[in-house]
Amino acid sequence: MPAVARNTVRVTLLAGVLVLGSGPVAWADFVPGGKGTGSETQVHGGQEDQKVSATAGVVVFDRSKNGSGGSAGPVTSASGTWTPPACYYAPKYTPDQLQKYLEPIWNAESTGSEWDLSQRNKYVNGGEYKDFNKAKAGKGYWWDSYVTEGREGDPGALKCNKAIFWVDKGDAPPADVPEAITPEMLAQLAYAEIRVPSTKVDLAPAGTTKVNLPTWAWLDTAKFKPVSVTASVPLLGVTATTTAEPLSLKIEPGTGDATTYPASGVCEIAGDRIGEAYAKGKAKETPPCGVKYLRSSGDGSYKLRATITWKIHWTGTGVPDERGLPDGTFGAEQDVIVQEIQSINR
Repeated sequence: MPAVARNTVRVTLLAGVLVLGSGPVAWADFVPGGKGTGSETQVHGGQEDQKVSATAGVVVFDRSKNGSGGSAGPVTSASGTWTPPACYYAPKYTPDQLQKYLEPIWNAESTGSEWDLSQRNKYVNGGEYKDFNKAKAGKGYWWDSYVTEGREGDPGALKCNKAIFWVDKGDAPPADVPEAITPEMLAQLAYAEIRVPSTKVDLAPAGTTKVNLPTWAWLDTAKFKPVSVTASVPLLGVTATTTAEPLSLKIEPGTGDATTYPASGVCEIAGDRIGEAYAKGKAKETPPCGVKYLRSSGDGSYKLRATITWKIHWTGTGVPDERGLPDGTFGAEQDVIVQEIQSINR
């Protein structure tokens, strides 16, 4: 059966199980050794004692140290084009589960008798394997591809088009499978699960300022503590923890008629703060972090955008020292009203 047609069949089947996975079904069935088919790419979340976990495929995410709240959101790679893997290979079936998955496809005769026969010869009749490798039950797993949640329509997900293959417990997957799950890939998948708080800076004057008046901006970094997500594949005993730490704040005034402090608009973290809180007696000083508007906002307001850049790194199985991932950014807008200073000539 041609590769394109084979992928079409698999995508169609995957779409079907994703629909099933959206309902209140038992999630334990999809892992090797469970009672189901093992083909589901379901997502299950639970919360106990404020520890949040989720399972997608065979990957388990521990989000207990992640950012939370209605204003929290995902970081975007500062490098622009980098994204976590759209697909990966990992254990998916026991021998019995593979049989339950493949035989209905062959019996439906929708994939062509020639291809069905080649598959039976491969997995059943001893071409490469015999009777779905049941003689090795408990000694390994059938590996297949998983599509990362939210990346189902991504062209990158089509890279994982290798046929289902067997890996004994303790053995590395075949060298010709670069998308096989690794601690680094787990770290990248955890990157996509990171949630950081929204960025609303303190301003002085607050809400309404004046033309040509330096407006101080600052953040208490206690609100922006490091967050982390741990991803693991318990079946393989591999894990990785991805951590995001606040690095800097960028101020964008929302208009070209403004001057930022510093000129780059990027305010670095200094100790436990970004910028400096305004205090009496500083009116004639230049704020270390802030903005000066040069024109009134009229009857409206300017949309000041504050964006935090997060340094992201990971450690994992066999990788005790921190390794870097692309910095991430997340920001938010807030209204700033700018008024003309009124004066009276006598």
